[in-house]
Amino acid sequence: MRQTLAQKILQRHTDQPITADGQIVQCRVSMVLANDITAPLAIKSIRGMGVKQVFDKDRVALVCDHFTPNKDIDSAEQVKVVRDFAREMDITHYYEGGNVGVEHAILPEYGLVGPGDIVVGADSHTCTYGGLGAFATGLGSTDIAAAMALGETWFKVPETIRVNFTGKLPEHVGGKDLVLFTIGQTGVAGALYKALEFGGEVIEGLSVEARMTMANMAIEAGGKAGLFAADEKTLAYCQAHGRMGDSPIAADEGAHYWKEMTFDVSSFSPQIACPHLPDNVKPVEEVSDVRVDQVVLGSCTNGRISDLREAARIIKGRKVAKGVRFIVIPASPGAYSMALDEGLLRIFLDAGAIISPPTCGPCLGGHMGILAGGERCLATTNRNFKGRMGSLQSEVYLANPAVAAATAVTGLITHPGKLG
Repeated sequence: MRQTLAQKILQRHTDQPITADGQIVQCRVSMVLANDITAPLAIKSIRGMGVKQVFDKDRVALVCDHFTPNKDIDSAEQVKVVRDFAREMDITHYYEGGNVGVEHAILPEYGLVGPGDIVVGADSHTCTYGGLGAFATGLGSTDIAAAMALGETWFKVPETIRVNFTGKLPEHVGGKDLVLFTIGQTGVAGALYKALEFGGEVIEGLSVEARMTMANMAIEAGGKAGLFAADEKTLAYCQAHGRMGDSPIAADEGAHYWKEMTFDVSSFSPQIACPHLPDNVKPVEEVSDVRVDQVVLGSCTNGRISDLREAARIIKGRKVAKGVRFIVIPASPGAYSMALDEGLLRIFLDAGAIISPPTCGPCLGGHMGILAGGERCLATTNRNFKGRMGSLQSEVYLANPAVAAATAVTGLITHPGKLG
């Protein structure tokens, strides 16, 4: 049987022959992940099971990224539960304080996930690691508790939608635009429990970080996973972050897909997801008269060093528009450190930006940039549901880092090319 990428990875982790989509298979997992919001629920479940030790202390990651530094008593209590559990179970990969960043940014940077892995996380954007050729998906906290205890879980082998991109990417168009366009075509439920497998000449030319941006948003189309073949570029990224021994992995030629879509990107503009769903996507030219109160650059979608570099190139020598808050959130200590060394933080500060420590922050309406009623924000984050970033009367637009920087300068949603 010629296998899709999803089938091939799952096959590596089960003794059951995979013969068809829809089959239920029991798989061994490579890594189990939870954060300061979801881990307390998983810990409660694991204690209810009477489990005295996790299956492997080196293959459980607990990342307190949503509310650290703690924003209030409740968040401090949540983190304390996770911290105490990590100490009790002698968890190797517990992150809080100076070594913490957004979970989906730091795990690849710390070399904890890679090609052919199965990663389950109590966070819907766990699918990010598909950018490295891993089958990665979000589960509920109870399922995560079971995976922490057993080191395995079950999957229904997903049908796969193959998405091919051809042509040449225009300037200021990148991975964020490709995935927003895809979601605009499929709708937010168009890939429900499907694997989205991305390929084509444009994908081959994308950086690994751009691929992770795209995989991150597979869930916004309802996808179970977002997948990319692991090529030489992937292996080089993994080696640079301390992983050795990985090998390429790709779908078999002639594999059967539930659906195939092909898009020529040559005439693409930066894409904007308008309120209040990620599939309400329009080219930037159609929303260029929309005034904003806040711009957020960050998150597990677009807070990596490549995103900071792209935004800094646009805003260097310019000023944030009067009355606009431009919040810059490096997604990891590594990205923060490189941005410091490369002078990017100086560029943002000189422009009038606010720089936050690594955290999920306002993406989920947590802290570091909550919106008041009637306010609009353009963000490089992944969701723009009603009330996602604060007031139910606020609005969130999603865009790539270059558009974010240009918008911070003008105060209106702006194509970066308009700045000259």
